[in-house]
Amino acid sequence: MDPATLRALAEFPDSLEAHFAAFPADAVHWSPADWSGIPSERFTAHEQVCHVRDVEIDGYHVRFRRALDEANPFLPDLGSEALARERNYVGQDAHAALAAFRAARRETLALLAHLDATQWSRPAFFEDYGPTTVRGLVHYLCSHDQQHMAGLQWLRGKFDAVRGAV
Repeated sequence: MDPATLRALAEFPDSLEAHFAAFPADAVHWSPADWSGIPSERFTAHEQVCHVRDVEIDGYHVRFRRALDEANPFLPDLGSEALARERNYVGQDAHAALAAFRAARRETLALLAHLDATQWSRPAFFEDYGPTTVRGLVHYLCSHDQQHMAGLQWLRGKFDAVRGAV
């Protein structure tokens, strides 16, 4: 696996936390009137943090384990918006979600650190993405991180445009 992608995965918890902390207190639950153009799901900054945590734990931890343990498993989408409603992201503590995400990402990296060439190539079928491998899943996870960083930046841009730069 290429070191640049693994480094990006390792650095993301710090980036996510820093960018979330940069939001003004009255912006973390703020929603724009128009979500057109958001590069991630239509989640507030607070909800983005909870979502990233759940995708790491309930999505990628499960996907990696199944791809490593099963013969070409089908890896379903989590249904992000339904999950957010079911788990009441709005009522959760974002700082606890960040801490849980940080711990989960360490677990992900520890799992990946011990894979051999055969394991990296194990196949799976990822809903909405198609055929992939464990290596491919790592790239999709990194892409997911970037989508949510972009979502936070997009939200901040919208907030600043509506409320004035803070």
